[in-house]
Amino acid sequence: MKPYLLEETNLKNVKVQKYEIAVIQWGATEAHNYHLPYGTDIIETEYIASKSVKTAWNKGAKIILLPIIPFGVNTTQIDIPLTINMNPSTQMKLLQDIISSLVIHNIRKIVILNGHGGNEFKQLIRELYLIFPNTFICQLNWFQVVNPGDYFEDTGEHAGEWETSMMLKIAPGLVLPLNEAGDGKNKKLKFKDSGEHWVWAPRPWSKITSDTGIGNPVKATLDKGEHYLNDVISKISHFFIELSQIRIDDLYS
Repeated sequence: MKPYLLEETNLKNVKVQKYEIAVIQWGATEAHNYHLPYGTDIIETEYIASKSVKTAWNKGAKIILLPIIPFGVNTTQIDIPLTINMNPSTQMKLLQDIISSLVIHNIRKIVILNGHGGNEFKQLIRELYLIFPNTFICQLNWFQVVNPGDYFEDTGEHAGEWETSMMLKIAPGLVLPLNEAGDGKNKKLKFKDSGEHWVWAPRPWSKITSDTGIGNPVKATLDKGEHYLNDVISKISHFFIELSQIRIDDLYS
C-alpha cells in the first residue's frame, strides 16, 4: 500500500492522514506516430507524478495523488482514428467538481500536473479562483520543467526523440522498433511572425504531419530518457516539498 496514491490506499489509512496537497494528473488519448501507444501522455504523466509524489511524501509532505484523467483537448486531431477529445468547457466542469470534493475534505493546495500540450488550464484556474478564493490552485506542465535541448538532439515534442526516449525507459514493451516509425516531419504556419510566438493558431494535425509525429525518434535511447526523467522528477518533487512547507496565507514575499 502506498499512502500517497489514492487509488491504492484505503479508508483505514486515509482516516488517520492529514493530507494538505492534492495532485490532479491530466493526460490525453491520441496517436503518437506509428511506434508509440495512444496512452503515451498517460503513461509518462503517471510515472513522473508517482515518482515525484513518493519522494515528496518520504520527505514529509502530506500529499495525495489522484487517479489520472486520461482524456485531453484534442480538437485538432479528431479526424485521426480513435482520438478522444475533451473540450475545455468539459474540463472546467470536471475540475470544479473535483476541487469542490477536495475542499470539503479540507485540502486547499491543489496542483494540476499536466502531461499534454493541448491542455491549457490557466484561464480555468483564473475562473476557479473566484469559486475557491481560499484555495491555492496551480498548473504544472512537466514537459516544461527542464530544457529538452539539454538532453536531446531533436526536441520535437510529439513522439520524437524526446518522448520515445522516455517511453524506452518507462514502458519499452509498448515501443515498436524505431524502423517502423515515421520521420516526424511537420509543417508550420507560413506567416513569418508565427515563429516569434506572438501569433498563435491551433495546428490541424492531419495538415501538418503525415504520421502524427513532430520530431524524429531515430536517435532516441533509454539512457537519454532516464537522465531527463530523473531531472524532471527531482525538480517537481522539490516543488511539492516546498509547497508543503508554505502556508496558503503566506505565499508571497
